[in-house]
Amino acid sequence: MNTVIAFIIIFGVLVFVHELGHLVFAKRAGILCREFAIGFGPKVFSFKKDETVYTIRLLPIGGFVRMAGEDPEIIEVKPGYHIGLLFDDKGEVNKVIINNKDKYPDAKIIEVEHADLERELIIRGYELNEEETLQEFRVSKESFFVMDGQELQNAPYDRQFGSKTLGQRTMAIFAGPMMNFILAFLIFAFLGIAQGYPVNESVIGELTPDGPAQTSGLQQGDKVLAINDTSVSTWEEIVEIIQVSPNEELLFLIDRNGQSVNIPITPKADTVDGKTRGIIGVYMPMEKSVLGAIPKAATETYNWTKEIITGLGKLITGQFSIDMLSGPVGIYKSTEVVAESGIFLLMRWTAVLSINLGIINLLPIPALDGGRLMFFAAEAVRGKPIDRQKEGLVHFIGFALLMLLMLVVTWNDIQKFFL
Repeated sequence: MNTVIAFIIIFGVLVFVHELGHLVFAKRAGILCREFAIGFGPKVFSFKKDETVYTIRLLPIGGFVRMAGEDPEIIEVKPGYHIGLLFDDKGEVNKVIINNKDKYPDAKIIEVEHADLERELIIRGYELNEEETLQEFRVSKESFFVMDGQELQNAPYDRQFGSKTLGQRTMAIFAGPMMNFILAFLIFAFLGIAQGYPVNESVIGELTPDGPAQTSGLQQGDKVLAINDTSVSTWEEIVEIIQVSPNEELLFLIDRNGQSVNIPITPKADTVDGKTRGIIGVYMPMEKSVLGAIPKAATETYNWTKEIITGLGKLITGQFSIDMLSGPVGIYKSTEVVAESGIFLLMRWTAVLSINLGIINLLPIPALDGGRLMFFAAEAVRGKPIDRQKEGLVHFIGFALLMLLMLVVTWNDIQKFFL
């Protein structure tokens, strides 16, 4: 149960932060955001704040921000339609009643002759049960459609995604992956402040219980000056000497509170993947500093980004197989292992997953953010956008292929861990 809770929280945080990036920068550009969703499928929970409906959906396989204009508008008002109109204090139409007009006795019922609710914001028509005089009505920029008792805000063209500059649209899409990298950086910075960050100095860090270092009298904070008369000044030099000396006594020259102390230690032999190395049961020294944690967080974010990109490169070149990929099931099992090691390792795992999500979304694959950015790059080169229908078809095919890949990876994970 603890693993389930941890997995749900990690998944929720990663998707929330990613989609929050899209939402914030879309709203900054003036785009009407109809829905902010965590998950796909049927709604489990929802509430509305300002113009946006915030929802949690049943299937935990991602999330989305539904921006006006990205998909064809659901409701159209065409010539010949009978609609009802309700007006605001300025005399402008603020509600267009599509059906069940008898439930709105104050509505003015007209037959539509012309309607443009995106650019001109006007409706012309003939009022029923009156002389057939053509009337024109101004529509409020904050008007709503009412259909089956549900209100849907109308999106004038200047509130739609496609009306914004190339830079604004690019930032609204890029902001999702960007927020994943920012989240990872903040987690690493917090860990550096709360837990400390490793420093490459010849100082003894935390000792494991009953390890050779502990039983020999070594203490946390001791500064190692030399091992077997070989001077050392970094942690890497200490580790290198210990690892090549299993079951061999080493004489540590220690500086402890200004006094020199000689301590003999015999590293214990430890075999991993068929290779035997020496260990004495000490951890790398850690330092806690707010100022030091920030550059360390940036370095760790960069290193993990580089590592993940290198792994993807090996997958593309065939050095890794698809069987080495993990989907939700594989991530769940890894989370189960990491959760047993404590909250700090779980937070570090969250940061690594956040970087991974950011990188994957930036890949130039249709249906992903990187695919959208690829079309924006083509638009910048051509000087005009690619046909929306053609782009939509490419993204649809890409989404279908991604779902197929997810099914294959998930089935591999199930066979690997449960069968």
